[in-house]
Amino acid sequence: MWPIWLVLAGIFFIVEIATTGFLVFWLGIGSLFAMITSFFTENLIIQMVVFITTSTLLIIFTKPVVKKFLIKDEDTVVTNVYSIIGKKAIVTKNVSVKSSKKFIAKTVDKIKKGSYVVVISEDNGYTKIRTENGKLGYIKSKYLANEVTVRENMEETKQIEAKVNLVWDYYSTVAKAPDRTGTTIDGINVVSPAFFHLNKNGELEENVGEAGKKYIEWAHNNGYKVWPMVQNSEAGSINVTSNIMNDYNKRQELISQIIIYCVKYKLDGINIDFENMKQEDKNMYSRFIIELEPRLKEIGMTLSVDVTAPDGSETWSMCFDRNVIGDVADYIVFMAYDEYGASSNKAGTTAGYDWVELGIKKFIETEEIKEEKIILAIPLYTRVWTEDSSGKITSKNTVSMKNTYSIIPNGVEKQWNDSLKQYYVEYKDGNNTKKIWIEDETSLKEKISLIKKYKLGGVASWQKGMETDNFWEFLKNEIQD
Repeated sequence: MWPIWLVLAGIFFIVEIATTGFLVFWLGIGSLFAMITSFFTENLIIQMVVFITTSTLLIIFTKPVVKKFLIKDEDTVVTNVYSIIGKKAIVTKNVSVKSSKKFIAKTVDKIKKGSYVVVISEDNGYTKIRTENGKLGYIKSKYLANEVTVRENMEETKQIEAKVNLVWDYYSTVAKAPDRTGTTIDGINVVSPAFFHLNKNGELEENVGEAGKKYIEWAHNNGYKVWPMVQNSEAGSINVTSNIMNDYNKRQELISQIIIYCVKYKLDGINIDFENMKQEDKNMYSRFIIELEPRLKEIGMTLSVDVTAPDGSETWSMCFDRNVIGDVADYIVFMAYDEYGASSNKAGTTAGYDWVELGIKKFIETEEIKEEKIILAIPLYTRVWTEDSSGKITSKNTVSMKNTYSIIPNGVEKQWNDSLKQYYVEYKDGNNTKKIWIEDETSLKEKISLIKKYKLGGVASWQKGMETDNFWEFLKNEIQD
């Protein structure tokens, strides 16, 4: 009898592939158990009892599992795929495209996370799609991010017609997004929260959560565009970033994850804030920006890229090809601060007017970047430099704009520096000397005036929480045409 049971099992398995349930499969398994029984007894009744009993028990006890994991997927479908039938959608993980919705089905194609597919129809937790290779098949609906319309034409469209007025809203990777409910930031039209960063393994981690979702809702309700930061600021990031930039597949994986987050959280753009990179990776970083830009443009996202002044160290300044970045990105953000920064062994200003203007001229004249693409980033902070009796720097503490005057002792006279266009104070603290180049509305007004002088694209402020009470109204008035 065993050949008969084997043939029956084969028939049941073939029928299973062609049907929409998961019943016949277990009849095939029952036939295999009956076949094994036939090796020990020729009694057909016993064999039939084994067949019926095994099939029945398998159907009864596996039905909940099948219902939850293999057939319906109703509990895990997180998108309304009906809204994009006939449109493109983004696949959120590496998946195999199957010829049917069945558990046992032929693989017709494999698609990577971040790929686009065309949605044909949806049924019971599965979506019929057409891949970029033109193959038709099925994947689970939960693997589609559907709230996006991919633009077939790639014409330039600007989200913001006026000057960009962006503020970075930084918080650490272990903190939650700030609660801005009930508040507004006068004049601002873009916020850039610290949502995304590369971890030590080179993976893009998000720090959005429920607090971040509320932040996005708050921003959109107030008419602000959301261009979150993508940072590489973790310890050891110089090697992590280098590994990604020099590996095509890793670059594509990072780009795909950025796209998925843009869709998932209904963002308006991205602010790439990669710093401290190897000079020899300059061209590969440019390649990353070149590869990222069209993917963002397809879904209507704005790309802004932060760069330092075009003079400085290999890993701080010489790692950027500003000409390429300025040509490809929607905006290039000149971080016009830290002229004398945390690594400096000499006391000096955070952002002298002459240094900032020289940097802008280099962006326009040497790097040949269009003026309207340049966003001038200004510091809402300065540093308190401490020198011992020998003139050696012993500390350099960052102090916010709102707290600067409160730490200067009474009676200390301010001195105006017309080249830097800012006030300077110096006073004794025991045997030490304190030096502060003050960043206030007076110094910032001078730097902001360069936006009009050179017809730049806007301003960015580092960072929210460091400003004085009336700063945003002041900034709005200064950048108005």
